[in-house]
Amino acid sequence: MTRTILDIHILQNVPPSNMNRDDTGTPKSAYYGGVRRARVSSQAWKRATRSRFNELLPPEELGVRTKKVVEALAEHIAAHDPSVADTAAQLAEETLRVATGSSFDPPKRKTRDGEDEAVPESKYLMFLSRRQLDALAEVAVSASNGGDVQSLKKSFKDKEQKARARHAVDTLHSVDIALFGRMVADSADLNVEAATQVAHALSVHRSDIESDFYTAVDDRSGASESGAGMIGTVDFNSATLYRYAAVDVDELQRNLGAGLQEDEPPSTPTAKAVTAFLEAFITSLPTGKINSYGNHTLPSAVIVTLRDQWPISFVGAFEEPVPKSAQGGFLRESCRRLAAYVPDLERQYGLADQPTWVFRVGEETQELAGLGTAVTLRALLDQVGRAVSERLEPEA
Repeated sequence: MTRTILDIHILQNVPPSNMNRDDTGTPKSAYYGGVRRARVSSQAWKRATRSRFNELLPPEELGVRTKKVVEALAEHIAAHDPSVADTAAQLAEETLRVATGSSFDPPKRKTRDGEDEAVPESKYLMFLSRRQLDALAEVAVSASNGGDVQSLKKSFKDKEQKARARHAVDTLHSVDIALFGRMVADSADLNVEAATQVAHALSVHRSDIESDFYTAVDDRSGASESGAGMIGTVDFNSATLYRYAAVDVDELQRNLGAGLQEDEPPSTPTAKAVTAFLEAFITSLPTGKINSYGNHTLPSAVIVTLRDQWPISFVGAFEEPVPKSAQGGFLRESCRRLAAYVPDLERQYGLADQPTWVFRVGEETQELAGLGTAVTLRALLDQVGRAVSERLEPEA
């Protein structure tokens, strides 16, 4: 069966930084090809990508992942019908209990005045779309007879009402839920399989961790008070990173499902989600220690391929660490490695002639020009979106 897989490969230079650190504050790393590499976890870059969605997509197409899901639903209930605001939190808790099978506990933390917070929380992060919260709010209001909690509980004894609540959670998935998936620990049938896989970003070369000794001056220190008000050290590294992600476009279309605009072709929501992810993944950056280092960079090269069999990472091109050039850089040789590795791999596995686009910056990336159609970022998004739509239309 022919599949629709979108592969995204990125080379990105990052100056001294600490975007993703471990429990000791040290930049994360990994051994690959026998040497230590700089590493940025997939979770960190997925979080950065989701944050970028807030600038690219309308709020109603996104979700919220939180333990404070009762509070979130209560706000939607109160907005749906202000007359039930006094019991909104109780209505929300009961509705979520029925819809997800989860239980909720009072939070352990205290408010500023020392009292327990009244609104209970989930035991784990729960991921719901804003459309799902709206649908649950409508269920809670209509089934509670004017905000009465006992009426709501009685109503949920009816199988049809209970099924309505569960249906509200299992449809109208947001773009980020459809892409990154969802786990509901208490109701496995509500889980959503992620349509996207994101690899840990790795440096193409050996990367050592350095330490920066810093001092801070006390502004009120007098002339006779020598020395710093504070001293310390912070670890950092720098790297040329290889980043990779794959989108199972067919799975994404299944996850988005029904419930979006009915006047659109069936492929439109999926194509929009693909291009939003593509732009967000390319342009996002984890924000760890960003104020300390200001390491705002964009990729030097992006290769995107639309495949019909399986996803393929090109990290094997860098199993042998890239040596620095005579001038001291890694990007030029990294591009040479890819330019040689990719055609050879695709030829040996019979994967040639797959639609491929190359978006690159600078003379150092010239070697990649032969791998695909040259595009700008805007052209890349437009052409990939159209290609995805064309690929999905026959199955729609």
